[in-house]
Amino acid sequence: MNLMELGWNAGFQTEFEKLSRPDLVPARVSNVMKGHLRVRLEGGELLAKLAGKLLFQARHSSDLPAVGDWVAIEAHECEERAIIHHLLPRRTTISRKNPGRATHEQVIAANVDTVFVVAALNHEFNLRRLERYVAMVWDSGAQPVILLNKADLCQNISARVLEAELCAPGVAAHAISAGDGVGFDVLFDYLGAGRTCAFIGSSGVGKSTIINRLLGREVQSTLPVREHDDRGRHSTTSRQMLALSSGGLVIDTPGMRELQLWDADSGLAATFEDIDEIAMQCRYRDCSHRAEPGCAVQAAAESGQLDVARLANFVKLRAEQAFLDRKVDIHAAQEAKARARLLCKGLREVTKFKNRT
Repeated sequence: MNLMELGWNAGFQTEFEKLSRPDLVPARVSNVMKGHLRVRLEGGELLAKLAGKLLFQARHSSDLPAVGDWVAIEAHECEERAIIHHLLPRRTTISRKNPGRATHEQVIAANVDTVFVVAALNHEFNLRRLERYVAMVWDSGAQPVILLNKADLCQNISARVLEAELCAPGVAAHAISAGDGVGFDVLFDYLGAGRTCAFIGSSGVGKSTIINRLLGREVQSTLPVREHDDRGRHSTTSRQMLALSSGGLVIDTPGMRELQLWDADSGLAATFEDIDEIAMQCRYRDCSHRAEPGCAVQAAAESGQLDVARLANFVKLRAEQAFLDRKVDIHAAQEAKARARLLCKGLREVTKFKNRT
């Protein structure tokens, strides 16, 4: 594949030229493993590692290359190895809060054009979870598309599609069946040379099965859902970018058991645009839409104009975001204080050394 087929464009070319490093060549990260990465470049794929300077300058893992990133590498093609010296600015970034107690950003994939949010049309179908995923995608800068997989298990497909479209205004929803290939023609409308699509969703919704069908061969491992509750099991354990013979690139991601949004104010605004429009009629500009007098949003919910469960999820996600913002501010202040202490300690050591000499 050439660079254009890998998603290279004039914007990346401009950023690469700013480096003024004729010894480096552009490449795109296709897989991130423990200690190493795989990168695609014109003519093939190389195993790569990060330069020490890049590691030293990174404050968090989000500053390091992720799947889909464009990087500047020193290629040793005779050894099939490379060293990554620079990470080019991202065009789009799909990220979430790092799972667990740590307050850091985790980059899932970068430079993606379209993100397929995959849900299963079985007992796991959950509109509130869809809203959370769509908010994350809108915030990334990519275009979200909802894929309702396992249509062969659903009795009322059209009703489910309508529900999905209503919970995510402006987002297309398509019913497909990865098992028998029904509905797959529409996916190719989003794919093509130089375009990158990512698949996200919970475990067991069929992301890897969909990608295998698009590839025309079994590349990604798959596992059946648990029979007693339809819950998914992890089959994909790492993020990987794969090339389609028909053109375009797809990124498979492991199922997410925990999805907390990261700096997703714009994503929430896009996902819940209907609520924001109603909120303009509230008596108070900072209305929380809970118990304030003159709340137009609560009135819309009481009259049936607005789904009560949708409103509750909006309030919940906004509260989560506000709490995370406060934690990030505190964490940033603590980090700045720690850096200041290290700097002062270094200055004291320099002063002591000068006084001794």
